[in-house]
Amino acid sequence: MTGKPSSEPLDRLSLSKVEERISFLYVERAAVNRDNNALTIHDHRGIAHVPATDIAVLLLGPGTKVTFAAMALLGDSGVSVAWVGEKGIRYYAHGRPVAKTARNAIAQAEIVTHQRRRLYCARQMYAMRFPGEDVSRLTMAQLRGREGARMKRIYAAESERTGVFWNRRSYDPNDFDSGDPINRALTAANAALYGIAHAVIVSLGFNPALGIVHQGTDRSLVYDLADLYKAEITIPAAFDAVASAQMNADRIVRHHVRDKVVEKRLVERMVKDLLFLMEVRSEADRIDAELRLWSDLAVVPSGVNWEDQ
Repeated sequence: MTGKPSSEPLDRLSLSKVEERISFLYVERAAVNRDNNALTIHDHRGIAHVPATDIAVLLLGPGTKVTFAAMALLGDSGVSVAWVGEKGIRYYAHGRPVAKTARNAIAQAEIVTHQRRRLYCARQMYAMRFPGEDVSRLTMAQLRGREGARMKRIYAAESERTGVFWNRRSYDPNDFDSGDPINRALTAANAALYGIAHAVIVSLGFNPALGIVHQGTDRSLVYDLADLYKAEITIPAAFDAVASAQMNADRIVRHHVRDKVVEKRLVERMVKDLLFLMEVRSEADRIDAELRLWSDLAVVPSGVNWEDQ
């Protein structure tokens, strides 16, 4: 690993479009460095060279070391970097998103602040959970009621499948240990799923605080996105964990979630689903940005002395 930078600076306009890049690259227990304009990943198996401009998101897992030269290359290449737990099941921190514009955040804000568009987006979210059903005319109250009935059926089915006793979803966010094994496992599994959703959201330049169904916290959109996959990912993982090891289920469940995330290619699906929900059809024109000033008439250039006008 030379850590040698290229003598030629990267031209942002010539970088790969986000939609053409590998959606994410996960690295754990390895050293990440730079050789000219390629990343080098060094572990016990040897060294791999990866074109930095072909990656959308780099997920750094446990045991990873990354050099300054590598981070400089990632920044120049428009690669988002997120520090995560094993197999990406927890989110800890992130670098700047791939998109250097505010367009995704603005598109999201336009939906959140427009009642009809927000309701349409919420219906789209629920439609993902009710395949084959027409929810196009349901109110939010009707959608919530239908979702509540669906979740009851899912919990009951998982209880019957695994033989794990189920009463109801009950947990104290301030006292994790007060719950029974299945509720602790569900809480731990959902926390892992929230981490993945958070990493995806910030990597794409959206605002995790601006939710569609949820609102009021800094992770509202995180809960919205994660809810789309609980029936498929975290609920089966929690019941399987309790069925196999009731006393340690809240720790074992993370491994179950990790395996399902890889099996279901969840990160890639989250990226596609989020772009669809936020009505972002292409990332091609969302890489570079020109700083401007807002005006009540039109957006105007910044860096100009407007005294005469």
